[in-house]
Amino acid sequence: MTDIKHTALHEKHAELNASFTDFGGWDMPLKYGSELAEHKAVRSTAGLFDLSHMGEVYLTGPEAGKALNIALAGNISIMKVGKAKYSLILNEDGKIIDDLIVYRLEDEKFLVVPNAGNAPVVAAALAERAAGLDVVVDDASARTSLIAVQGPNAEAIVKELAADEATATAVEELKYYAAVPVVLGGIDVLLARTGYTGEDGFELIIANEDAAYLWDKVVAAGADHELVPCGLAARDSLRLEAGMPLYGNELSLERTPFDAGFGPVVSFKKEENFVGREALEALREQTPARKLVGLKGLGKRAGRGGYAIVKDGVTIGEITSGQPSPTLGYPVGLGYVDVAYAEVGTELEVDLRGKTLPFVVVELPFYTRAK
Repeated sequence: MTDIKHTALHEKHAELNASFTDFGGWDMPLKYGSELAEHKAVRSTAGLFDLSHMGEVYLTGPEAGKALNIALAGNISIMKVGKAKYSLILNEDGKIIDDLIVYRLEDEKFLVVPNAGNAPVVAAALAERAAGLDVVVDDASARTSLIAVQGPNAEAIVKELAADEATATAVEELKYYAAVPVVLGGIDVLLARTGYTGEDGFELIIANEDAAYLWDKVVAAGADHELVPCGLAARDSLRLEAGMPLYGNELSLERTPFDAGFGPVVSFKKEENFVGREALEALREQTPARKLVGLKGLGKRAGRGGYAIVKDGVTIGEITSGQPSPTLGYPVGLGYVDVAYAEVGTELEVDLRGKTLPFVVVELPFYTRAK
């Protein structure tokens, strides 16, 4: 039994009387007060998250892009410096080991950010798949922290940390799925405009020793912008409303990218024989038996992960994530259903512990922010 890990910000969360939960082997804040209030803050003002449990793996060298093209499903080597890309790492069977984000920091330097529980496995796989190439793989997860500011007021808050107009302009002009090195609050930060909430927002990647100081700086900058510290409960409800998958729920070693609707993430055009390519080539023309869909509840009760999806008394699928939507006011869920029942508008039922209630297949995402 391994000891549970703490982020560099654990004491900050304890001072805020956070309720903690084990997430991927990390003792993480589930909520600080009301998870509903935290959810609504991100939708209306801004929320502050500690995401330091996520992994950070750097690949540096002349063949870094090639190594990532072998290791991952996407075409990473064509990325422009300063851009980010969502990708998948697969096993030989084409099943999903993890979903992750890749940032190209320089011509010969990339950062891969895997999920918390998968970070050690992904780091080891990247090193193994880069063997023999002119690239250095550096797992910096244990010495790196990540703070996220998400919500309509996120830009204004981050700009307040800028010491000069040029930095404030860099924050303002940073595009979605892009990153830039800047100094914020006197700290060297890799600033990324990515997120997992469906809102505009930023992720601040920093050294562990700077985390607590910068957290306090962000809190102070957010005082006039109704910034609220948020835990993993709000992060989960926010990502579900935005139709974003969670590894271990929608994505797993039992699923291929095609099952999850992520066929476009896979690049068959690149020349590299990426891990899992052969298995996926054989599946390209096949229709998966089940498809991931969005489900809107027509009643008041939500389907939860593992609940059966039913049509005419026959089980045709399973909920992977589900809960009441705080923003929309009705239950929402993600789940896999037999492809015959995956069309938008299809009426289904979910077995809520012996009682079936009506749901309907809807387009994803459930929630889209106003631009």
